[in-house]
Amino acid sequence: MRIIAIKNLRDFWNTHPDAKAPLEAWVEEARHATWKDAHDIKAKYRNASPVGNKRVVFNIKGNDYRLIVAIAYRFGAVYIKFIGTHKEYDKVDAATVEME
Repeated sequence: MRIIAIKNLRDFWNTHPDAKAPLEAWVEEARHATWKDAHDIKAKYRNASPVGNKRVVFNIKGNDYRLIVAIAYRFGAVYIKFIGTHKEYDKVDAATVEME
């Protein structure tokens, strides 16, 4: 899969250094993935949550951080829509949030 807006993840781990290794691991796995639908993701990440609008929420570093992505399965593209703490995640609508 191609990761779109990866700079947002880099910016995040620069301010949250403990998130760097887990996010880099997620990026590496996502780049090598060939997800065709949300079921493929759930098979690998049992704690991932499809939330509609072709979006999926991933728990990062246990449950410290949340990553929301939109996936264009047909094109093999993953768009970063949100990365934040669990507390920040509680304030957004996972189905509509966009990176600022």
